[in-house]
Amino acid sequence: MPELVSDMAECNKEETLKECPCTYPDCPRKGICCECIRHHLGRNQLPACYFPPEAEKTFDRSVGKFLEIKKSGNA
Repeated sequence: MPELVSDMAECNKEETLKECPCTYPDCPRKGICCECIRHHLGRNQLPACYFPPEAEKTFDRSVGKFLEIKKSGNA
């Protein structure tokens, strides 16, 4: 699991926002890892921090896309 979300017990938006790779401009959960993970898992998706930058920019956060990237060795 990415270091950014390794300690969900302490969700400090100001600190995590500095490293948050999410490029979705109006995301209300940006920098709030616990809410982001809950949101995406509830939709059978993974958060931006699981994807390489080019894949993250497509906003396809599906588990299928993640597995496709992992299988190709580009993750």
